[in-house]
Amino acid sequence: MSNRVHKYSRLLLLLLSSAIFLGACATGGLPVNTAEGRAERMAESGNHEDAAAQYIGLATSAEGSERQRLTLLAIEQWLEAGDGRRARNALRRIEAPAGGELLWLWSSDAAALALWEGRPDDALALLEPLSRQPLSEARRLRVEALQADAWFQKGDPIRAIDLYRQRETWLSDSAEIQRNRERLWAGLLVSRPRNLRAAIDLSNDPEIRGWLALGALATSTGQQGVGWGNGVRRWQEDYASHPAMKLLATLDVPAVDQLGYPAQIALLLPLSGANASAGRAVQNGFLGAYFSAINELGSDQQVRVYDSAGGASAAYQRAVEDGAEFVVGPLLRNGVTAVATGGLLPVPVLTLNYLPDNLLAPPGLYQFALDPEDEAVSAAERALSDGHRRALALVPRNDWGRRLLESFGSAFESGGGVLLQARDYEPEKQDFAYEIENLMLLSQSHQRYERLRANIGGPLQYDPRRRQDAEFIFLAATGPAGRLLKSQLKFHYAGDLPIYSTSRIYAMDGRSNADLNGLMFADTPWLISPQPWIAELPALYNEHLPNERRMGRLHALGYDAWQLVGALFNARLDGMPEIDGASGRLYLDDNGRVHRRLAWARFERGEPVAIPLYGGLDRSLDQADDLTRMADPDEQVLRDDRGPGS
Repeated sequence: MSNRVHKYSRLLLLLLSSAIFLGACATGGLPVNTAEGRAERMAESGNHEDAAAQYIGLATSAEGSERQRLTLLAIEQWLEAGDGRRARNALRRIEAPAGGELLWLWSSDAAALALWEGRPDDALALLEPLSRQPLSEARRLRVEALQADAWFQKGDPIRAIDLYRQRETWLSDSAEIQRNRERLWAGLLVSRPRNLRAAIDLSNDPEIRGWLALGALATSTGQQGVGWGNGVRRWQEDYASHPAMKLLATLDVPAVDQLGYPAQIALLLPLSGANASAGRAVQNGFLGAYFSAINELGSDQQVRVYDSAGGASAAYQRAVEDGAEFVVGPLLRNGVTAVATGGLLPVPVLTLNYLPDNLLAPPGLYQFALDPEDEAVSAAERALSDGHRRALALVPRNDWGRRLLESFGSAFESGGGVLLQARDYEPEKQDFAYEIENLMLLSQSHQRYERLRANIGGPLQYDPRRRQDAEFIFLAATGPAGRLLKSQLKFHYAGDLPIYSTSRIYAMDGRSNADLNGLMFADTPWLISPQPWIAELPALYNEHLPNERRMGRLHALGYDAWQLVGALFNARLDGMPEIDGASGRLYLDDNGRVHRRLAWARFERGEPVAIPLYGGLDRSLDQADDLTRMADPDEQVLRDDRGPGS
């Protein structure tokens, strides 16, 4: 199963479980002061993890069918909490019951787990027999919701919407009806924009068409920018009596008088010379965003592209003379410096690189770049969030390494961490034993051994011992050097230490990354964890621009530059709201620099696998295993799905 399907199904279940609790527990009406009654109240209030812990605790002292029932209720709550791994391990211990309430609980849990694992056909095979049985209202609501979620996952949003509308007929409370619509909306948000647009032409029902049109708009724009705001206003005109109108009131849609967009944009990029390939990649990313949004802008927009290879300052002046209202570029640092120092800027500029630290940006100049220092800061924040406070660092002996070390150390220590030691290495070398032995204090261990052997006068059994005060390593390296360093760290007794790195470790050079298994790194969402609204784009770019397969980060830079134009053009006085971008989550500092909050991945079986942004993933898995042992202390927890390095 592809990582894309895993991400889709898990995001779907997480969104849906947060939208509404389905009321499927078979314990309704229990007194609140009983243990099971308290578990039910926790579940009804959305406290699913605690409810699961309560149910599984009760299961440990029960026997037979009662133990199965309580365990199935716990599984249901783990699924509602988004903990499919824990639910899977527990469900494996329960055979499919012969009938009755236990069969219903088992089937619905197994179906929800199938959706978590990206198996909608298996989920429907379990749910359809249940839908033909006489069920209580709570159980029918759960079955219909899970069926709808399966059709969303299968790419058939019309059938999913139909099921949610049918489900609404069982509801009488206005709050429950609204939550049902929120759950429908959550399913649309993780659907592919292409599927939603195609489905509009297949339905004659105006209510279904309205849901599909609004979902396609939201998923294609990421619910941000001028395209989203203008599109929502046109949707409201077309579907004035639609049931989603109340839902829209809860969403962040800019007011009419807050929006505008420059009629003419100039794009300054090196399209000839040594940097032409990078310039074309950024251009393709920018134009991809432009063509995906042009239908929602409401008026004619024009993008004019200028080759900055002959002089960035001259290209800027030509763009201004041609009527540009906003300029994007240049891409190279010397071009950014030329524009910034060439005099007043009558038209605002978003550069695609940063000025040197010793130059101040003039008024009207914003700066945006794929800055490696942002990635080093992200590594520090990630390590702190994962509970680590004592770090080692290994960086190349060059300007890039020094910059990353400074950024990482400053962010880590300002967050309460301690950088115990840092070592640099020659990146062209093949053997890093000397640097690693010194970093891990193995040389001191060897010196102690030599002193003891000299004192005793004979050989001793000797097992080198690395330092024990470090909790992780920050490694700055390219892919080729990183593969060597990771293997040699393991050889030198540091294989159990978590390693955090930056995007350059993921070289996309066609070589195996198996030596990097377990290593975590920050990178652009475009490459490792694309949001639903851009999920299809990386593959499309790779298909149609095969020569740019290794330039996905530059595609993301160009794509986000388009989004930033609208955000900066509309927020010159009030600052810029954060943007959920293709290169990261974007925010503007007081000096006009746009920074990124990165996505995170870990190498597993030689491939990058997205991991949650922050929050101690491994610790949460360990806690889930502890709960399993509470439920059945004599049985070993299955660990076959934990990734390397866990």
